[in-house]
Amino acid sequence: MTQADDHLRGLFASDAPDARDLTFSTAVMERVMRRRFQEDVALLSGASVLGAGALWVLWPVLQPVLVSLSQGFAPLVSALAVVLCIQIILNGRPVSATGLES
Repeated sequence: MTQADDHLRGLFASDAPDARDLTFSTAVMERVMRRRFQEDVALLSGASVLGAGALWVLWPVLQPVLVSLSQGFAPLVSALAVVLCIQIILNGRPVSATGLES
């Protein structure tokens, strides 16, 4: 049986992959991650520019609406801010105080 095992090992050894060059693999992965990062930065920059442009165009319409809403919601928002600050002071961390921690 050991002769058959040796024969099979010899057959499988011819199909075994070559040893990996870790330096090359690291360099390739670094380039891949750098390219992904650059794509992400370009996408986010473009989205930010488009959002800023849309806000600039819509600002004359949005400003009166925001002013009228802020006058009505100012007491509610200030009360919520005080409650949130008290929770943060009593519980410690803001993430756990707001219940956003998973």
